[in-house]
Amino acid sequence: MNFLRAIEDKRDAGELASDQIREIVSACTASSVPDYQISAFLMAVFLRGLSARETRDLTLAMRDSGDVLTFPADPRPLVDKHSTGGVGDKVSLPLAPLLACLGFRVPMISGRGLGITGGTLDKLDSIPGFKTSLPAERLTDIVQNVGCVICGQTDRMVPADKKLYALRDVTGTVPSIPLIVASILSKKLAEGLQTLVLDVKFGAAAFMSDQSRARELGQAMVRLGNDCGVRTSALLTRMDAPLGRAAGNWLEVKEAVACLEPAKPGHEPARALDDLRELVLACTVQLLVQSGKSRNEADALGEAKSCLASGAPRRKWDEMLEAQGTDLEAFYKKLALDSTAAGIVEIRAPQNGFVTQCDARIIGETIRHLGGGRLQKDAVLNYEVGVDQLRKPGEQVTKGETLARVHAASNASAVKAAERLLNAFQISARSAATCPLIAEVVR
Repeated sequence: MNFLRAIEDKRDAGELASDQIREIVSACTASSVPDYQISAFLMAVFLRGLSARETRDLTLAMRDSGDVLTFPADPRPLVDKHSTGGVGDKVSLPLAPLLACLGFRVPMISGRGLGITGGTLDKLDSIPGFKTSLPAERLTDIVQNVGCVICGQTDRMVPADKKLYALRDVTGTVPSIPLIVASILSKKLAEGLQTLVLDVKFGAAAFMSDQSRARELGQAMVRLGNDCGVRTSALLTRMDAPLGRAAGNWLEVKEAVACLEPAKPGHEPARALDDLRELVLACTVQLLVQSGKSRNEADALGEAKSCLASGAPRRKWDEMLEAQGTDLEAFYKKLALDSTAAGIVEIRAPQNGFVTQCDARIIGETIRHLGGGRLQKDAVLNYEVGVDQLRKPGEQVTKGETLARVHAASNASAVKAAERLLNAFQISARSAATCPLIAEVVR
């Protein structure tokens, strides 16, 4: 193909033909054109955009650049969830076993973190023996027999996305909405899904800084997902404060397990799990209604709460872990420890009052500095570092009370991190109204 002509057409705001787009993706996958030309094409798309038809063509061509998962005929719907990433976002971990217990099959293909947003696979890598890399046959087998799997894409799934994303990351073209849509949905369509829920985050530590841009992205993905035969909806959620009370790979696994623990009779779930549970249940509700398994959201919420409280998803979690190679004895020994980091420092409230800010960006950047996140894709992570016992906006604190605990590789690094993290909190004499976690639902 004439790759230069395609670059020039898009540079000049032309609309690319379907054949052109397929040839572009094929050339990228085969590495038959130089990276500088692909980079020029990506910049042209970033500046000029793609039409809805072009975006659809690009997404499907990327999906078809490699293998697509196939599953046996089964009355259990194939469903998944995708998040655009945030600090403390461990929703996928309790969600997958909950969905499996509600009669879904969940082939959850996840990724690793870059920057301050934690990746699901990085969290799972902190579990002794857990395998995040599985061949397609084993992936399919676990989904059919256990009901859920959480792993990375196989080497033969959507290879075009691997190539294009690597170049987007170093050419300043990541924020392009058509390219984001194609990247996310090409992988989800390769799972053979019937129903999908998206968590599009916005705020201080989110990919999208404001709700209007998050809505634009959510609408584009929902429209294309439905157009491709996958019943799709999106939740627009705030990411100004971390999700839950813990951020950092192993600490988030611990919190996810706590979310799955059934409440004791007569006891409500601990407040520390409130926003995490809320988002897990909200994703479940969307999938129950979209798949037709529940008549309405009220019925779906009741069913999801009942299932979560039953303890079945907690047992399913262990079943999934064992199927993916986990040493359960080592896992439980690690889970019983208060901390697996060498240094722990508590951050104390400097005054009485109400927490009005718990800045997720400062917290995410600090965890990255401690070694819990990446500045480069090949960085080696320290899975044990992070922050827990976070106090959240709207809560009353007294002077000297714990605002958070820092887990670090040494006491010295924990002390330095604690000094920085104190800036993440604001405490005021009066309480301030807090915004709901879920701002909007896009269907």
